[in-house]
Amino acid sequence: MGATQVHRPGRLGDPDMTLGTDPRADRRMVAVMTELGLDGHGEPTPVNADTPIEDLYAYCDEAEPGFQMMFDVLYQGLPPVEGVERNDVTITGPDGNEISLYIHRPSGASGPQPAIFHIHGGGMVILTAADASFGRWRDELAALGLVAVGVEYRNGGGSLGNHPFPAGLNDCGSALQWVAANKSDLGISTITVSGESGGGNLTLATTLKAKRDGYLDIIDGVFAQCPYISGMYANPPADLPSLHENDQYFLGCENMGALAKVYDPTGENATNPLAWPMHVSFEELEGMPPHVISVNELDPLRDEGLTYYRKLTAAGNAAVARTLNGTCHAGDVIFRGVLPDVYASTAAALRNFAYSL
Repeated sequence: MGATQVHRPGRLGDPDMTLGTDPRADRRMVAVMTELGLDGHGEPTPVNADTPIEDLYAYCDEAEPGFQMMFDVLYQGLPPVEGVERNDVTITGPDGNEISLYIHRPSGASGPQPAIFHIHGGGMVILTAADASFGRWRDELAALGLVAVGVEYRNGGGSLGNHPFPAGLNDCGSALQWVAANKSDLGISTITVSGESGGGNLTLATTLKAKRDGYLDIIDGVFAQCPYISGMYANPPADLPSLHENDQYFLGCENMGALAKVYDPTGENATNPLAWPMHVSFEELEGMPPHVISVNELDPLRDEGLTYYRKLTAAGNAAVARTLNGTCHAGDVIFRGVLPDVYASTAAALRNFAYSL
């Protein structure tokens, strides 16, 4: 008998495979990506890790409104979320800067409720907590009986830049401590730190920073979604196969390498776990609060998230990993309109986790 042929997934098996032709992809998602022209490999990225930093800042300024417009299209036509109260608070950040907090809570709530301290995505360099898509996420969480607090941290680039690491991380740490100090006034019982993509990075990094700085006890749980945490995009290693398998499925390594440079222009923090949490030691992960690491099957970032999960469990922590099959990077939260069941499953998982703490 001949040797059994092993089919390798995605671009590992077929370099010409695209998100649109990959048989694992949810066809509802593919239909929308096709309409947006994002089902293939797209045009070659105009920037990479060798691009001068000033050109990368200009790229972020140009790319940010494009992403905001795309997310607006994905969320348009949805009915408003009812039964939610919203208010904003401005606090002073670690460098005398202003930090806006967007607080969403169930209308008429009696008694304290679990809070989600939400850190938005955008590679730590673009997008804002005020964007409609992130406001919608906070509304949906509040409608599930949670207090959702969005933090407007300084970005590496874009309209809230140019502030390289650790400015945004420091803002998240300061805002988290303010929320914890005001739990009673905010009607909060527990605090779960959560975010997606770059927000997933800052979710994990904020937790690591809290441990280093002695206030880990204010974090009851951590729910990181599709975290962008290796920083190894300019030269993807073989032991993170999803960076090769799913490269250019919505996200491309070359482009991510460019954005990583915006966050850390000199590269001096390439293995600093506060900048790129995947590089954390087992020892530093000892004694962490419960974690959920949620990843997407067709995401280049899938395996770095799972690597972090394995480190957490190896260090003796309570941790759960979940993989959303058929979805691209953050597909379970950005396709609210066409994948309502997948979106609802992630919102419910976050809600149930927060209530379990």
